[in-house]
Amino acid sequence: MVDVGKLNRSAEWPVMVFALAFPATLTWVYFVALANAPAWTQQMAYSAGKFIQFSLPAAWVGLVCRERLRWPRPVSQGCWLGVRFSAIVVGVMAALYFAWLRPSGEFAAEGEKMAEKVRGIGITTAAAYGVMAIFYSLVHSLLEEYYWRWFVFGRMRSLMPLASAIVISSLAFMAHHVIVLGCYFGWSNGWTYFFSVATAIGGGFWAWLYHRSGSIYGPWISHLLMDAGIFGIGYDLVRSVGA
Repeated sequence: MVDVGKLNRSAEWPVMVFALAFPATLTWVYFVALANAPAWTQQMAYSAGKFIQFSLPAAWVGLVCRERLRWPRPVSQGCWLGVRFSAIVVGVMAALYFAWLRPSGEFAAEGEKMAEKVRGIGITTAAAYGVMAIFYSLVHSLLEEYYWRWFVFGRMRSLMPLASAIVISSLAFMAHHVIVLGCYFGWSNGWTYFFSVATAIGGGFWAWLYHRSGSIYGPWISHLLMDAGIFGIGYDLVRSVGA
């Protein structure tokens, strides 16, 4: 007889390697490889890739490992800490942008590239941008926390020391953001790497918060607020060019 438990444990590492690498690969496909493709092609690639990404945790944990899948009950533990973290970061971002970067025109070229990209995926009105922002801030942030913190970090901390699991999962979380930022800001632009490192720090904080609180809700609320702030600044960047 096959020892399913040992089989699953031996396969955990390859699954984790795939889980760490797949989001960055997917981002490269629809941001770089399909950059000049029709909007529907980009949307199809994005949708198919996201289906694979967000199906993997439930399929591996529930179907292969035969572990019970339970949606955690809402708890307040960690939520206020997450809110405070995001409030500080978004406040600093907004102050930096509106007091310096916007008046100086530092991100004018990046705004053009961002507007071109959102038009390329069919986002051509302020209302459509708002719907996208709400979806990403509310729904996609939850899916990312389920994927990166509950699944990737949660499984990796059983395979290695806690600090290593935080660092590796956070660097992988950063990787797909590096591609997005590189496309907008350029690979030789220091802002690409500044914002990338900031993303890794945020991912590390959310992994630590998830471990500390035992709940995904604190990281999710913090992630939600962070994304909302980023989309707000992003809208100000692109509105002058008709997106």
